[in-house]
Amino acid sequence: MPYTVNCSILLTELPLLERPAAAKAAGFDAVEFWWPFPTAVPSDVEVDAFEKAITDAGVQLSGLNFAAGDMPAGDRGLVSWPARSDEFRDNLAVVAGIGERLGCKAFNALYGNRVDGVTPEEQDDLAAENLSLAAQAVAPIGGVVLLEPVSGAPLYPLLTADDVLGVIRTVTARHGDTNIKLLADFYHLAVNGDDVNAVIELHARQFGHIQIADAPGRGEPGTGTLPIDAWLDRSWELGYEGYVGLEYKSAAEHPFAWLASAQPASAPTTTASASTESATTAPTTSTEEITK
Repeated sequence: MPYTVNCSILLTELPLLERPAAAKAAGFDAVEFWWPFPTAVPSDVEVDAFEKAITDAGVQLSGLNFAAGDMPAGDRGLVSWPARSDEFRDNLAVVAGIGERLGCKAFNALYGNRVDGVTPEEQDDLAAENLSLAAQAVAPIGGVVLLEPVSGAPLYPLLTADDVLGVIRTVTARHGDTNIKLLADFYHLAVNGDDVNAVIELHARQFGHIQIADAPGRGEPGTGTLPIDAWLDRSWELGYEGYVGLEYKSAAEHPFAWLASAQPASAPTTTASASTESATTAPTTSTEEITK
């Protein structure tokens, strides 16, 4: 099945660079990460160590965030943040370089919170410019910039799929970039009150990526009430062909055990796989304090 493990929120009992190998041992062939470094422009040694952890594990890096600030402290991206715009722009070449070397083509740009002293219009204008620069940075490697709604962050302005799609339309109209797509995080959409069924019906074929977690609680599928299997099945029926990011928190002894009884019937079988046998013997996962 085309699942990819978000190693920034899962397997957190392990050091970051050990998580790709743990995901592989659990039966997965792909991983994704939020920005894995403390600075927007890490040292060559830090980048080399991260890339080596991916390649040594024998997994595909399917997705990577641009630098997003201090997530534990509440930051949710630099795209629209005037005081840190240069930091975001300095990050672009680093992200594109990692993507080129590891074959990663999906890059999530968190929009950023509203900040004091700047109007929303000024922030949105800056965001359109920075998203265009990000799209141009990854275009030579066939990359796509992802943009997502986020829940649990009162100052984050993109709450629904329409909010994101409006930003994408603005960037395309002003700058001509066409490689920016909606990241359909079913958890965030549902928690924010969006009509996930309608979003899927209207846009599934154009999704740049899907991420899943159940609600309430942001746990693994089956711990809440969301019809995740049905949503995934319908997305594939309507033409979505990409990965599905496992971006949930789990305190379960076997955080991937749900896969043994919840396999969407219509999923493609040509990308990352997760064996149900190894899912029952996966490393334990503690609840991550950082949320996105």
